[in-house]
Amino acid sequence: MAISIRMNNQELELIKKYAELNGSTVSEVMRNAILEKIEDEFDIFLFNKAFKAFEENPKTYTVEEASKILGLE
Repeated sequence: MAISIRMNNQELELIKKYAELNGSTVSEVMRNAILEKIEDEFDIFLFNKAFKAFEENPKTYTVEEASKILGLE
C-alpha cells in the first residue's frame, strides 16, 4: 500500500540525506520513524497504566519472591 506525505523541499532533502548516510531508502526511513513513534507512545501508555496501578497498590517484590510467585524456581 502506498501513502503520500506532503513536505517541503528542505524536509525532503533532510530525509534523503539521512537515508543516504544510513544506507537506507526514504521509504524505509519514513516507515521506521513512524513505527518507532507508535512503539514509543505505546510504551509510554503502558508505563503510565502500570505506574497508576502501582500507585493504587504499591506492593513490591524481591526477585526471589517474584520468581517463586511466577513458578520460575
